[in-house]
Amino acid sequence: MHILHLYKDYYPVPGGIENHVRAIAEGLAARGHRVTVLVTSTGPHDEILHRGNLTIIKAGRLLHLASTPLSLKMLWYARHLSGVDVIDLHFPYPPGDLAALLVPRCPPLVVTYHSDIVRQRWLLRAYGPLLNLTLNRAARIVPTSANYVASSPWLCPRDHRCTVSPLSVDVARFATPDAAAVSVLWSRYGSSGGVGGARVPLLLFVGKLRYYKGLHFLLEALRLMRSDTRLLLVGSGPEEPRLRDLARSLRVAERVFFLGAVSDEELPSLYGALMCLCCLLTCGPKPSGLCR
Repeated sequence: MHILHLYKDYYPVPGGIENHVRAIAEGLAARGHRVTVLVTSTGPHDEILHRGNLTIIKAGRLLHLASTPLSLKMLWYARHLSGVDVIDLHFPYPPGDLAALLVPRCPPLVVTYHSDIVRQRWLLRAYGPLLNLTLNRAARIVPTSANYVASSPWLCPRDHRCTVSPLSVDVARFATPDAAAVSVLWSRYGSSGGVGGARVPLLLFVGKLRYYKGLHFLLEALRLMRSDTRLLLVGSGPEEPRLRDLARSLRVAERVFFLGAVSDEELPSLYGALMCLCCLLTCGPKPSGLCR
């Protein structure tokens, strides 16, 4: 099959959806399918990469508005793709809806539903008709969490067309972390100090520091934990200044370490050193009258 994936960004741009698209695209290509990924570039110029059965098209970006990169070239590429058998549109990315409409011969559409649009309500009012059109014509909607089927006002009326598929992890990457690197991390963050210091509870969060991640709850919870518990926050994002201020106001700043962006090669060692992994569980409010 020739499978087209549509989204706004792709590796090496960091992000959970970006990593998911990469894993799915590379996995399908390894199984012998022809895979095209159509996204925007981080700059004004196009970039096309060929890696065996996988083609990555990064269309030049015009501007960035409301967390949404805009690219007219992306629409041009979509219109000139040939032989596409199925489209996988990773939602939310409104320009991707338009690109999916332009692909020749109207291939079957799968919508991988990662999240509702929550904060940009003004955008949702304008985008609502196109969103309805996209979801209504989708052959299958694939939410990444069962919570979304129950809570989303867009998915709940269409639950009979939803198939939940949780995000995947390549566990082999994390099975054998580098022992020396883990030891260095223990001594830096997980030791109570002194010669032969005992290990202390070490928590880890990895992801973009955004408002919807709920990290303020994690900091408030840290205040209620053992006084030697430490938290490592891996990633960057617009919430970092507010999180730093909150950590100071809660008097836990000395136990919170903002590590910023960390390379893929370093992540297994961090996971190997932790005692508890802090995960985001996405579950919005349940709309009355819509869900069982």
